[in-house]
Amino acid sequence: IFSMISSLFFSDPYVNYLSFFSGALGLDLGLERAGFKPLMYCEFDKKCQETIKQNQPDVPLLSDIRNYSAADILHEIGLSDTDQIDLVVGGPPCQAFSTAGARRSFEDERGNVFIHYLQIATDLKARYIVIENVRGLLSAVYKPSEHDEISLKDAKGTALEYVVKFLESKGYGVSFNLYNSANYGAPQIRERVVIIACADGSKAPYLNPTHSQNSEFGLKPWNTVREAISDLTPEKNQACAVFPEKRLKYYRLLKSGENWRNLPEELQKEAMGKSYYLGGGKTGFLRRLNWDKPSPTLVTSPTMPATDLAHPEEDRPLSVAEYARIQQFPDHWKFAGKLVDQYKQIGNAVPGDLGYAIAQAIINHDQGNDIKPPE
Repeated sequence: IFSMISSLFFSDPYVNYLSFFSGALGLDLGLERAGFKPLMYCEFDKKCQETIKQNQPDVPLLSDIRNYSAADILHEIGLSDTDQIDLVVGGPPCQAFSTAGARRSFEDERGNVFIHYLQIATDLKARYIVIENVRGLLSAVYKPSEHDEISLKDAKGTALEYVVKFLESKGYGVSFNLYNSANYGAPQIRERVVIIACADGSKAPYLNPTHSQNSEFGLKPWNTVREAISDLTPEKNQACAVFPEKRLKYYRLLKSGENWRNLPEELQKEAMGKSYYLGGGKTGFLRRLNWDKPSPTLVTSPTMPATDLAHPEEDRPLSVAEYARIQQFPDHWKFAGKLVDQYKQIGNAVPGDLGYAIAQAIINHDQGNDIKPPE
């Protein structure tokens, strides 16, 4: 009995975690909603740092991860190397893998930050390590400059393989999958790779979906743009980018859920210019959101021509407040910087519900309740 009592007395009632590449804290909001307690945020971007300070002034904030070792980090937050770290979480910059940028992968300066993150997380001996990243990580190449065109194809996925082998070499069990945030309650189609590593060598289960496209498997239906933004007042939407007039003239002809393909043929060519003759779906051009579906993936600006994010009815892009709702930030959350900085911070975030689902998977695994997703 004494040993039981002592373990109860000496174990903390909450799960602690360290957050790296914290951004505007989208993922963190989900973890914290599940009861996880942040011991530290680490973020390099100055505007994101301001956002963090405005919203979470009491949590220690470090800047560039490259300036710290695991020992430095423990020292900064007042812990010793005998203190238990439950979770280390981070989405190392994805530009190195993102399909939106050239894939230099791990040789890119930012790719090295990825390896530094793995080193710190394993040196801290965290019980769980979570890595969140873009879909491009699945096909990213480790050291692409060592390959020619032909061998580059065979090398696809070697960056992910490197990450998994690195974690396994330190005794971690690793599971990973590609998840669509809409299946976890976010009003947005947003795919993210989530890697969960467990220090005891076991493999965490996959995240359990709570929503599905047409309520399949008895799950709730996907949340929609209407549910996310329709109650925002015009005052709340004042912080908003503008479309150039030459794009607006086409938007006036498009309804909710439509894009350039819904214009009359002669206007399609005029609106698209040279892009009309390019291959590919091009569905992001002159795109109005559909009220009754989740939003497409939010990007760092709602007015980039190939990924337009226009309001379902009004002749304007999504406002900052609408962006924040779709990424599941609470209405009181403050974003630092100019309009362009605010869109960028929100567009780079992870929806809170995906963070919450990650937390639930860790709690279930830790308590031995490995729940199987619906067949």
